[in-house]
Amino acid sequence: MKEKKSFKKIEATLNVMVSASKKASTVLGQLDSAKKDKVLRGVACELKRKTQTLIRENKKDLIQAKKDGLSSAMIDRLMLNKKRINDMAEGILHVAGMKDPIGALVKSWKRPNGLKMSRVTVSLGVILIIYESRPNVTVECATLGFKSSNAVILRGGRESYHSNKALVAIFETILKKNKLPLACVNLVPTTDRRAVDYLLKKDKEINLVIPRGGEKLIEKVVRLSRIPVVKHYKGVCHVYVDQFANLKKALAIALNAKLQRPGVCNAMEALLVHKKVAARFLPMLGEAMEKEGCVLKADKFSIKYLPQAVSAKDCDWGREFLDKVLAVKTVSSIEEAVKHIAQFGSGHTEAIMTENKEAAAIFKQCVDASSVMVNASTRFADGFEYGFGAEIGISTDKIHARGPMGLEGLTSYKYIVEGTGQIRT
Repeated sequence: MKEKKSFKKIEATLNVMVSASKKASTVLGQLDSAKKDKVLRGVACELKRKTQTLIRENKKDLIQAKKDGLSSAMIDRLMLNKKRINDMAEGILHVAGMKDPIGALVKSWKRPNGLKMSRVTVSLGVILIIYESRPNVTVECATLGFKSSNAVILRGGRESYHSNKALVAIFETILKKNKLPLACVNLVPTTDRRAVDYLLKKDKEINLVIPRGGEKLIEKVVRLSRIPVVKHYKGVCHVYVDQFANLKKALAIALNAKLQRPGVCNAMEALLVHKKVAARFLPMLGEAMEKEGCVLKADKFSIKYLPQAVSAKDCDWGREFLDKVLAVKTVSSIEEAVKHIAQFGSGHTEAIMTENKEAAAIFKQCVDASSVMVNASTRFADGFEYGFGAEIGISTDKIHARGPMGLEGLTSYKYIVEGTGQIRT
């Protein structure tokens, strides 16, 4: 009974926050580009100025994460340092320098009856974003939301609460300085999981939910939400080394795709190798991966060339390891590779290594994913790398947005119809 009573207080707080966010979204919808960009430049400057404060608050989260036994990959995602904070600030400045996505004329035409029709971009309103671990997501989502005139409600993971609180405080400082509602950027003020369940019922005030995290989190959000959801399902990314691949390039790309940051969604989780190059490629791969401490889980054919590997189990295909673990399989054709990806991929990012134009064309046409790479690392599947400034997530849906969601993915549109007194007959 006491627990139920205490959550009633949280409910009241959430109601105030959601109501304020709705009002703030109206203010944002009327804000001009110059004002929005001034605010974002101010946030970038304050972010750099508060570097030591952010590192100190982040340290609290890191200490707790180690006590809780989080993996090294998860701790890496959580960590803030001077470079990462500077990168976040530069990302904000990049977004500030981009064209305002709101009020853009998408298309215009004139009807035979003289009516002038136009389609213009508008903001979505209020966006709830649920995510885990990475404090930089807080900054990216707040920045993209503000630039696209959307109020955001941020619900980061318990493990990054102190970091997120400090980052949102920086936005609040600059919003207050510019006489704008603090509710333009909100952090859910509790780590109680019931808060998410409650917010998912607020379909009259919240216009979109974007969950970023594990498959279980996303499935739960989809199941409980009364609000439209853009799904950021798991990143089971494959790299296929074709028989016509440049093996030197393929090795460098495979190492980058798996090892640069193994705990992120665009890291490679499975490597497919054509049997005609397996004998030459796999021993090189095995040696390089072993040096980096990466565990290989290989099928029966591949393991002949990978003495350091363990036998792959059925559950290893289609699995998001988010760590220095890689599933390896040998295939007899590009068609088999495409079939394997169709069965076990998550629609995130898939890559082919080949110097053969026909093989590349088959892969590009047949693989169904939000990003398809040819001779490039899966790690490039990222809003910043695509020139979007930053991303609010990578959608594995096909509606309303797909792939890295930048500013454009956070807009809708409305039709403007101008007449001179026409009536319908």
